[in-house]
Amino acid sequence: MTDDHEALARTFDRSAGTYDEIRPGYPRALFDDLIELSDIPVGGRILEIGPCTGKATVPLAARGYRILALEPGANLAVVARRNLAGYANAEVRLSSFENWELEPAACDLIVAATSIAWVDPAVRYQKTAAALRHGGCVAVFWHVHVNLSGQDDFWDAVQACYQRNAPHKVGWPFLIEDVPRTVDAEFLNTGLFEEVAVRHYPGTEFYDTAGYLKLLQTFSGHIALPDANRTALFADVAALIDGDFGGRVEKHVVTVLQLARRL
Repeated sequence: MTDDHEALARTFDRSAGTYDEIRPGYPRALFDDLIELSDIPVGGRILEIGPCTGKATVPLAARGYRILALEPGANLAVVARRNLAGYANAEVRLSSFENWELEPAACDLIVAATSIAWVDPAVRYQKTAAALRHGGCVAVFWHVHVNLSGQDDFWDAVQACYQRNAPHKVGWPFLIEDVPRTVDAEFLNTGLFEEVAVRHYPGTEFYDTAGYLKLLQTFSGHIALPDANRTALFADVAALIDGDFGGRVEKHVVTVLQLARRL
């Protein structure tokens, strides 16, 4: 990874408490499908890459699986351990996946929830495959901002705030039919996996002005902005939400699950 990419990856640890408070979790149906598609045995072993504060770890621990979660951020690890305090079957270890001492063929399932993009491509799939038993699965999932109708008044309007304060962050959400499927090709191109399954889970998130600004504070590109730009951007966005949108943001998302089986 580049130095800039590594620096962005470290930004989340600076917002651990806010991340835990405001970032959405994952749909129950996703975990139901994950268990069915992966054929993980009762009490099976899961390795989780980059759990942050445990948004995916807690639902899996509650189902009785043995979990080792590798979190490189010290502040995030503290919050994740607190959230998992009631689950003796879950361990949060302060480590990156790259630095973790490989346990060959030790895992039934490997999970990366909104974290696979931060793993060094040089080991992203090869080390994952080596840690899985034959027939074990790796599952990656994340939220994608989508424009369901092809028109999103708030997102169109907020671009002017970014043009004034952070022009490199200008962009629009995906149309639902254009949600990217790049990871499944990456799995198959390694020659280490088969049977890539893809599932989509649509949903809607609602934020008041303060909540939406808190959400922005958990995004790496926003955290990494110079202080003056970030302050001006957030003030601009807040004025827009309060002035033109009644103090409320509606955000349409699709949660994407992609799962592949180890050959």
